[in-house]
Amino acid sequence: MSRRWLTPLLVALAVAVGGVAERARTQPGGGGAPKPSGDLELVQRLIKARKEYRRSLEKLYVHYHQVQDKERERWAREELIHFHRIPKHAFILDLDVPPPNLNGNQNIREANKLFMWAMQFKDKGFGTDYIDNQRRAELVFQEILTKYPTSDKISDVAFMLGDIFESKAYRQYYRAVEYYHRCYQWNRKTSHEARIRAARIYDRNLHNRTKAIEMYREVINNETDQRRNQEAQKRIADLSAPR
Repeated sequence: MSRRWLTPLLVALAVAVGGVAERARTQPGGGGAPKPSGDLELVQRLIKARKEYRRSLEKLYVHYHQVQDKERERWAREELIHFHRIPKHAFILDLDVPPPNLNGNQNIREANKLFMWAMQFKDKGFGTDYIDNQRRAELVFQEILTKYPTSDKISDVAFMLGDIFESKAYRQYYRAVEYYHRCYQWNRKTSHEARIRAARIYDRNLHNRTKAIEMYREVINNETDQRRNQEAQKRIADLSAPR
């Protein structure tokens, strides 16, 4: 494979990301997701298996890189690339998305650097390069939430993750909408269009009329952007009209 997907530094980062998907959450998100039905243990086992498989590949990659076994290093890198390219769904959102009561009010230099690094990947490239870069950006953004939950960047991170999960590289709409919720829950005065983006997903992708109207009203009650408010008012009227 001619394309070098992961550098040793990014592999080290991926190892550090570690337990982000395994943290149990104590509070539900914005709602609208499918209700779990006795799948908690199975999903926890799946998350653990993903984590162990990825870590084993990462350790092999680092080992072969250190001992300069170029061919086996390439094998490990190729398998790790394919692992990251496989879509992985958050079957239980509370095991994936941090709770809404995080308080991000600290200017943390390390978190700021990670945010800038993630933005160097996000939305860059075309085709496979684009998908790979979205995966890279997700890893780095998740690193911020895992290591620096009090950073004042977490609201921005939530919006970027929502945008990534909504993108064609993922199309994981329940996951996307939950991160949009976190964006404005972690910063009520956010300038990001998180509320209208959440409303559109409920409206267009999840076809949840009740949640869509609720979110459009959230836009009207909390935002000053005229275009967003006009869109919200129109869609409330459309969705409320007799059928």
